[in-house]
Amino acid sequence: MHTSTARYVRRMPITGAVVALAAGMLTAVAPAAHAAASGATLPFASVEAESATTTGTRIGPDYTQGTLASEASGRQAVRLAAGQRVEFTVPRASNAVNIAYSVPDGQSGSLDVYVNGTKLAKTLPVTSKYSYIDTGWIPGSRTHHFFDDARMLLGQDVQSGDTVAFVATGTQVTVDVADFEQVPAAAPQPAGSVSVVAEGADPTGAGDSTQAFRDAVAAAQGGTVWIPPGDYRITSSLSGVQNVTLQGAGSWYSVVHTSRFIDQSSSAGNVHIKDFAVIGEVTERVDSSPDNFVNGSLGPNSSVSGMWIQHMKCGMWLMGDNDNLMVENNRILDTTADGINLNGTAKGVVVRNNFLRNQGDDALAMWSLYSPDTDSSFENNTISQPNLANGIAIYGGTDLSVRNNLISDTNALGSGIAISNQKFLDPFSPLSGTITVDGNTLVRTGAMNPNWNHPMGALRVDSYDSAINASVNITGTTITDSPYSAFEFVSGGGQGYPVRNVDVTGATVRNTGTVVVQAEAQGAATFKDVTATQVGAAGVYNCPYPANSGSFALTDGGGNSGWNSTWSDCSTWPQPGQGNPDPDPNRNLAKGRPASATGSQDVYTPGKAVDGDAGSYWESTDNALPQSWTVDLGSSYAVRRLVLKLPPSPAWGARTQTVTVLGSTDGSSYATVVGAQGYRFDPATGNTATVSLPDGTDLRWLRLTVSANSGWPAGQFSEVEAYLTS
Repeated sequence: MHTSTARYVRRMPITGAVVALAAGMLTAVAPAAHAAASGATLPFASVEAESATTTGTRIGPDYTQGTLASEASGRQAVRLAAGQRVEFTVPRASNAVNIAYSVPDGQSGSLDVYVNGTKLAKTLPVTSKYSYIDTGWIPGSRTHHFFDDARMLLGQDVQSGDTVAFVATGTQVTVDVADFEQVPAAAPQPAGSVSVVAEGADPTGAGDSTQAFRDAVAAAQGGTVWIPPGDYRITSSLSGVQNVTLQGAGSWYSVVHTSRFIDQSSSAGNVHIKDFAVIGEVTERVDSSPDNFVNGSLGPNSSVSGMWIQHMKCGMWLMGDNDNLMVENNRILDTTADGINLNGTAKGVVVRNNFLRNQGDDALAMWSLYSPDTDSSFENNTISQPNLANGIAIYGGTDLSVRNNLISDTNALGSGIAISNQKFLDPFSPLSGTITVDGNTLVRTGAMNPNWNHPMGALRVDSYDSAINASVNITGTTITDSPYSAFEFVSGGGQGYPVRNVDVTGATVRNTGTVVVQAEAQGAATFKDVTATQVGAAGVYNCPYPANSGSFALTDGGGNSGWNSTWSDCSTWPQPGQGNPDPDPNRNLAKGRPASATGSQDVYTPGKAVDGDAGSYWESTDNALPQSWTVDLGSSYAVRRLVLKLPPSPAWGARTQTVTVLGSTDGSSYATVVGAQGYRFDPATGNTATVSLPDGTDLRWLRLTVSANSGWPAGQFSEVEAYLTS
């Protein structure tokens, strides 16, 4: 099974050289402090249509799910009516171009192509055939996957500074981005290889070449199957592939047309697939169908390199024995689901230096179903525009790495990177060991999740179905232009499982729409050398869900700057660029805020005193007074009045509690605000007590220390309310 129908359901309240995207082009800039580059070394240079010269209409930027611009690279594109043009200045020597485009649903057409003002004889076909995907069984999804890719050899060399223009003819075309590439000459046939043409394959694509490919694989055991330049049609998948190399003349020359290339549950391995294209005819997402380039196993010590994979459901859905598989230097485009999914049992798999665009689910995923993925990594990949999930997702597994990837423009239901214990199905192996997330660059990642009615961060750590107990080390991260938050810690299933053992070191956050840290789970993380500029609303949103599930502790490891404020109102969600609003002077500042205590009795946890329900309560450990209860108000406030409550039921007899009020602005050094006094709680008068705080009181952390209780040998509060008014 490829996905669970409940995959995105979440119950939440409505409340080297570094790669950069600059001047409309994917470029390499000078090395920064981090040693390795983010993203893949690509054979092409990309130019955004919105930075080109055009007679059309620029659309976007837009981050709204279901809009065309929201799925575009850079969240902008250029719409061409018939006769309108977009003209690109070529960034490098090239002889080929690939464009990402969209046409209205149900339409097809072509683009005229001009090089330096001269019209080429051939046109570039465009179609909506592979776009407009509906996945109604996935909660929160809408029609998506609006863009597609089309490529052509120009038939001539162009140089940097030359122009290539595209003109719409009979149908409206929205152009997103153009990739310019110098394609080398076709490679010659390796000596001793078995040609599929010699076995009867038809390089014109007219005949069915399935049996010829099977015969060539059988004849070349221990050797190489050669796929000469041409177009080959395969009507059913290959199986029994082992101890063989399948090699083409290059991904622009040797093209296999099939929606299912290899489908096998096991292999002896030593399979090497390289240097050709596999282009499918998948126009819908059907998760029960193995419409994948590789489905199952290639066996140990195999590799996939130099491939162009397009119009499949998944590029690779890997199960069984794929130990030490190397997947590198490939392009995976326009899949209706995942680009690559290591679906359990992966050991020592390395996925590196690949380019993925326009995936209909996670671009790269490890999902530890049946047995854990272990010692595997996603490294130096460039990912653009996954339109229904994450750029990279790690669902469980042991000792996994996500290093030096460049991820941009995630859309609905996804973050740039997700580290998660969401299991979807059983048996599932939760995260364990050390999860390394290092040197990644995230650009315009994170999205509004319609199931939650508030956002997902650019980098998300999610205790969805169980607590995160693995060590999660996040280092050297750059997060730029996130529409919402940078780092999110959440228990996405709504059960309040903790997120623990997270260390975030050496991050740069620029122009984040709302907050730097979005903490919605109990747990803890340490932040060191995290700098932020142009923060939209506040540094931290710290409102665990459920409200009484426990607090999230942010430990300052030093070197942090630009994000020391906290969103003040857990009953609202900050909007991009909103800024932290002035608090309502009549609002209870403590409601819903993270609370802790020196001890708790049974289910009477600290959060019960700030949950807005006077019938629930915190009770400290019995017979252990004095005991303290603490709440983090999120920011420093001139608090003037506290209202302390016990449940109003007459069953609670009158009592006196001796309470000392303390305050802190840094969470470590506390000063006495009101010395120890006895406060009378009587059901006849509402079981409440009011504490007036002196003028000049300024605190963020409020602590109440109970040293005596005439009614029970413990501290007890059903609500602690804090107000600015006297």
